Amino acid sequence: MLFDEPTSALDPELVGEVLAVIKDLASEGWTTVIVTHEIRFAEKVADQVLFLDGGVIVEHGPPGQVIADPREERTRRFLRRVLDHG
Repeated sequence: MLFDEPTSALDPELVGEVLAVIKDLASEGWTTVIVTHEIRFAEKVADQVLFLDGGVIVEHGPPGQVIADPREERTRRFLRRVLDHG
């Protein structure tokens, strides 16, 4: 199932509900693809994270690696900007 910015403009309570539904789908064996700028949301729900820049995959891997310890400078710059201001 494809989710395109499923938490955009939602209040925190509804974000939690969306997270629960996506986790339920995953536990039932569904494969999901989620497009999001919400890094902490992605960190909670993803098995794998892909970071794209201009439609090109810059980095991919488990969220703990890509978000916590990115290899690529482009990923690090983006995360610094988003996490410092998000």
